[in-house]
Amino acid sequence: MISKRLVVCVWAAFGIASSLSCTAQEEASGFFASWQERVRDTLAQQPSWPIPLVTASSGLLQVARTDVVRQIAPAGTDTWNYDNSKGINVVPWYNVEFDALVPPYIQHNSKAEDGFGDFSMTLKYRLATGNAERGDYSLSFSTTGTLPTGSYKNGSLAATIAPTLCGGKGFGRFDVQSTIAAILPAGDTTKLGRPIVWNAVAQYRIGKFFWPEIENNATFYRGGANDGRTQNFVTPGLMISKFKLERDPGNRLAVVVGGGMQIATSQFHTYNHGLVLTARMLF
Repeated sequence: MISKRLVVCVWAAFGIASSLSCTAQEEASGFFASWQERVRDTLAQQPSWPIPLVTASSGLLQVARTDVVRQIAPAGTDTWNYDNSKGINVVPWYNVEFDALVPPYIQHNSKAEDGFGDFSMTLKYRLATGNAERGDYSLSFSTTGTLPTGSYKNGSLAATIAPTLCGGKGFGRFDVQSTIAAILPAGDTTKLGRPIVWNAVAQYRIGKFFWPEIENNATFYRGGANDGRTQNFVTPGLMISKFKLERDPGNRLAVVVGGGMQIATSQFHTYNHGLVLTARMLF
């Protein structure tokens, strides 16, 4: 009798566990399916331009990104920046994007110590948008917070916050996007100042995949060691977007690659030119 009861109890336990497991799997599957459907609906409302090489996108993104940057200084030394503060961008809700940006690893070919840079996060809200059939434009506002986690002086001296306004407009195969941001230190500003960063990009689609672009990346220093100076780069580049990994039109999984060269055009510049290579996976 005891053995029969034991068998019955064991089978009952297995049945309950199996039921709970199935329920959990169904809930997880339902959650991700709902999330992906929401992402598809949200991103379908905005233009389908590729993410620019340097300039932040004026729309929302759900993507994993990584960059490799090689900068050549006026003294002739080169610095490699692996990842360049890229990471995971997700769309957790309608009109909202959250980014977790991995600290870059910076390799100096000089006496400076190699090490990791700062960790940062971005929260973006899309204010207005229209896809190619409804005006082909986008406007958003974001705030990026950076923590001074860098090692061996490879990061900022203090935490910073950077409110940013992003906008873009398309004209058939051609589009322009621009961002303007203020980098505001949380602590003493005597060394860091309050730089204003302005980026603009023009892109043109050739064929199905090729998007040549030209960017202007400018920093206007206010306060700090470089007070009153301006640093400007012109960046010709090419984005190849996008290679779908699934035939299902409802599946967003795709790869985007690109590259370009930052060329200093201002008298003051911390490096002469920089090679930028990027890879992105949309999901």
